[in-house]
Amino acid sequence: MNAIVGSHDLLLVTLDTLRYDVAAELAAGGRIPNLARHLPGGVWERRHAPGSFTYASHQAIFAGFLPTPAAPGPHPRLFAARFAGSESTAGGTWVHDTPDFVSALAAEGYRTVCVGGVGFFNGQPPLGSVLPGLFRESHWEPSFGVASPTSFESQVERVEEVVAGLPHEERLFLFVNVSALHQPNWFHLPGATREAGDSRETHAAALEYVDRHIGRLFAAMGSRRPCFAIVCSDHGTAYGEDGFTGHRLGHEVVWTVPYAQFFLPGPDGPGEPDGPDGPDEEAAA
Repeated sequence: MNAIVGSHDLLLVTLDTLRYDVAAELAAGGRIPNLARHLPGGVWERRHAPGSFTYASHQAIFAGFLPTPAAPGPHPRLFAARFAGSESTAGGTWVHDTPDFVSALAAEGYRTVCVGGVGFFNGQPPLGSVLPGLFRESHWEPSFGVASPTSFESQVERVEEVVAGLPHEERLFLFVNVSALHQPNWFHLPGATREAGDSRETHAAALEYVDRHIGRLFAAMGSRRPCFAIVCSDHGTAYGEDGFTGHRLGHEVVWTVPYAQFFLPGPDGPGEPDGPDGPDEEAAA
């Protein structure tokens, strides 16, 4: 990451509540072509979430504890606060002296921008202000939230406005919390009803909806210079497995999440310092 921070724009997208099994099935079935073309090898990496619900997971993510590869570690991290005895800080890890990498990037001259989705990013009650408060600039409105059937396209429109308004020389760290996968998501599946509620099938339809619009997000972030992107889930959710519904609970479908990292080429070329597939986390860190 030391070869990337300072030279590239940075993008972090959390597909809030997205399950790994659903994401993997849709990629394998050709149902999310715009995401799949950026996934290394066309597949999601299976990882473990750092928390079982949005607030806990994002607090950890912003401290550098991204979802962990689902294999024995330790696994070197991309970002890490300076911390004596850390076993996941390696030679190439971008180490900072602030408690979160958002404020550290701001100190390096990045414009840090949050485009929120679920309620923990709405800035309305004090609890909804903690996470967006890490950023120098944050955006949220009801059309970005969980109750909006057009939430993601509204978020993308805001991203396009933000990017268009930036001075070219200013580096950007953009974070987008995508709310479309979170309940309620029944309205993304034709023929589904409010009375029937959400299901694994409506969850999948919500991911297909996101895929239809995510190309515009990637295009905006690659319009200025090369961009290093991380796209992942913060946690999954249960639809009746073993009697469980929802999240903030310890079940395989909640703890197991999809993850991908890749480069978006800029106008003048790919800018991939570690090769055509970009850095895997251990190489970059």
